[in-house]
Amino acid sequence: MYICICNAIRECELRKAARQFGGGGAESVYAKMGKAPHCGHCLEEADEIVQEEREALFEASSAA
Repeated sequence: MYICICNAIRECELRKAARQFGGGGAESVYAKMGKAPHCGHCLEEADEIVQEEREALFEASSAA
């Protein structure tokens, strides 16, 4: 599923980037992917996805 139509960013790509790049919200992850939000309609959902991935990483590292 596409999260950002303007940049053709798929959910799986955003999740992978969120795990790879530390800190910041969706706009920060977009920048590290070499992209920038244009219309902004995706940012709320993208921020939620980034947060989910960061929480999953934290839980995995806490369990180890």
